[in-house]
Amino acid sequence: MRAVIVAIGVAFVISLLCTPIAIKVFTRLKAGQPIRAEGPAMHQGKKGTPTMGGVVFILATVIAYVAGHLALTTLPDMQIAQVEPTITALVLLGLMVFSGAVGFIDDFLKVRKRHSGGLNKRGKLAGQILVGAVFGVVALYFPSTMYDAHGNRTNAETVGSTTLSFIRDIPALEIGKIGAVIVIVLVVMAATNGVNLTDGLDGLATGASVMVLAAYGLIAFWQYRHWCADPNYTEAYCYTVRDPLEIALIAGAAAGACVGFLWWNTSPARIFMGDTGALGLGGLIAGMAMSTRTILLLPIIGALFVIITMSVVIQIISFRTTGKRVFRMSPLQHHFELAGWSEVNIVVRFWIIAGIGVAIALGLFYSEFLAAVT
Repeated sequence: MRAVIVAIGVAFVISLLCTPIAIKVFTRLKAGQPIRAEGPAMHQGKKGTPTMGGVVFILATVIAYVAGHLALTTLPDMQIAQVEPTITALVLLGLMVFSGAVGFIDDFLKVRKRHSGGLNKRGKLAGQILVGAVFGVVALYFPSTMYDAHGNRTNAETVGSTTLSFIRDIPALEIGKIGAVIVIVLVVMAATNGVNLTDGLDGLATGASVMVLAAYGLIAFWQYRHWCADPNYTEAYCYTVRDPLEIALIAGAAAGACVGFLWWNTSPARIFMGDTGALGLGGLIAGMAMSTRTILLLPIIGALFVIITMSVVIQIISFRTTGKRVFRMSPLQHHFELAGWSEVNIVVRFWIIAGIGVAIALGLFYSEFLAAVT
């Protein structure tokens, strides 16, 4: 627990102190956010606000992971020894960094062209598929090593699973390695686009992501405390996952980094995360669902992202089939803007929705554990 707290604290401090530096640097580089002409009229006042702020909390997460891991190796009373960086960390941080890199290319092209159209849809989609496929293969085909408290090597597990999962793996839903990689790619695409579509109002996606990452941190730490690698727990209620403490450490670091960034990103935002941050967070959240073996629980944990994504899907289908729009504008947050809601009211109320989804998901997770032990 101490290592997780260290990671959270380091990430928060780095993000809080370095974001103002990023604001100055991106302002000097004229890396301002272009605003879509067809978007809400009130957004035109945000034109020129520095973007690509996601670089800050992505770097803060990576640095905080290193700091937390150093603290981890100094603990004499570890439940299970994890003295070396793991493949789990490689997959999770890799998904965050390289998904963020796809977003960075998109942001860079927007800034360079001084236009809201950056990387084209095919290019962004190809980047998401490539990142998901590469790290999906690593997660499924490269089992990492694990050591017990006495330094003895125990059974190796892959980061991902060849079965679909809800609270745990569902043995009846075996899909094989190739099928599992395809599922991981789809989850990466869904999560990155979900966070990206939610990132339309000051602090909205950042605050929602904090809740989701905090939930995964709690889930992973609970799995660590009831880990099948620990001989104190029986198969009846332990969790078969890879490196749950590493997962909790990275989730905590990312949540802490986002909170530090939110200090500057809340309304009125002095910097935007851009696609760099949105795709990076989406990639990490997808990795969290995969590594904690809770893929089918993700739509509940990320309920806000699902609702906003579905508003876009509904709008497109309705307009193409009937010529009519269901919402005044999509994504959903812009519909409420045009309905006269203030930006702060929308953000806070949508955070409440995000919190409800997280609470329901954590309740389901814990109720399954209670059912297993009783």
